[in-house]
Amino acid sequence: MRYNSLGRTGVKLSEICLGSMTWGTQNTQNEGHAQIDAALAHGVNFIDTAELYPTNPVLAENIGRTEEIIGAWFNKSGRRNDVFLATKISGVGQQAVRDGGPITAATVRDGVDASLKRLRTDVIDLYQLHLPNRGSYHFRGHWGFDASGQARDATQDSMLEVLQEIGRQVAAGKIRYFGLSNETTWGTGKWLQLASENNLPRAVSIQNEYSLLCRHFDTDLAELSHHEDVGLLAFSPLAAGLLSGKYGPELTPPESRRSINQTLSDRVTPRVWGAIDAYRDVAARHGLDPVQMAIAWVTSRPFTTSALIGATSMSQLETALGAANLTLTQEVLDDIAIAFKQHPMPY
Repeated sequence: MRYNSLGRTGVKLSEICLGSMTWGTQNTQNEGHAQIDAALAHGVNFIDTAELYPTNPVLAENIGRTEEIIGAWFNKSGRRNDVFLATKISGVGQQAVRDGGPITAATVRDGVDASLKRLRTDVIDLYQLHLPNRGSYHFRGHWGFDASGQARDATQDSMLEVLQEIGRQVAAGKIRYFGLSNETTWGTGKWLQLASENNLPRAVSIQNEYSLLCRHFDTDLAELSHHEDVGLLAFSPLAAGLLSGKYGPELTPPESRRSINQTLSDRVTPRVWGAIDAYRDVAARHGLDPVQMAIAWVTSRPFTTSALIGATSMSQLETALGAANLTLTQEVLDDIAIAFKQHPMPY
């Protein structure tokens, strides 16, 4: 396992992070605990969760269940210090949590305390904002994205209020570091500016979707990441399982994520199947497992701090963890570049 620096913190994180969003719906508590044990045995030191989890589906009665499962593992194993723990606070649009209200100073205070209790710990290593209050172009919102309705002063006032509370939580020892998720270049830059001007915690990471099929991070965000040391925590490196090849236009395995969410949150389009075939062809020509190639490509990007993997079976997890041992040759990277130009935005 290789390890990368988390921003300017001096913390080293495994280049593969164990995601947890299926624990409590598609996976039992015992299965979640087994996944943690296996991941740590492979050198993973980073687990990501959220108060919203589990997903598939998101249900109000399940909110926080995944954090409880992780907290039970900490209590049982006594290995809290072996894990860098990240969680997230929900906001606008997540109706199952606080009726979809915005992130405010008050919800940060309440959210931190509730997560700490469920996680059975006294500190959260990385506390992330799951989605900006103003919205963003992520989750296929880029097709109709229009920022012209955003109120600049109100947006900045809201951000400063939240950041000041994050600062109080850090001072109280409940949070170590602050991160973003589903953010934009402007938004990340504004968080950094407000932190600098007000001597408040600096964002150390940005958790956005990134894979062979979803490459919004490649341009402006990549440049910001490089200059400002705000590394990418890449979620859905397998594009919700599409890059594994287990799905087809008429193929949906029982009890899979697609059996619950038919479009995989609008990732399934007529264009996606040709792109998947192109990348699977690259893997086949070079004798690579397509899952491991896809994850290894994400971790090879200069701005990636860690790629978040998730699994519903131990065999899936073992395959994904195997990507840590793979270094892609220049020939593979060149073939991937050709496939990308042929299929630039499949969803």
